[in-house]
Amino acid sequence: MKSNKDLLLQYAGFATQLVVSLGITVYGGLWLDKHFLGSSPILVWVLPMFVIVALIIKVIKDTSK
Repeated sequence: MKSNKDLLLQYAGFATQLVVSLGITVYGGLWLDKHFLGSSPILVWVLPMFVIVALIIKVIKDTSK
């Protein structure tokens, strides 16, 4: 069984991963929308949703052990 310190570090790492990946995908979506799609902000919504779904799947896999 993991100690409280290990769990704290694991979830702190997950929170950091969540914030950084969402920031990168929002910025990337804005940039891609501006350069390729013009005025329709589709990718700024779609890319972060993929990240959120992937991270939820990761949490489910990690916690089902």
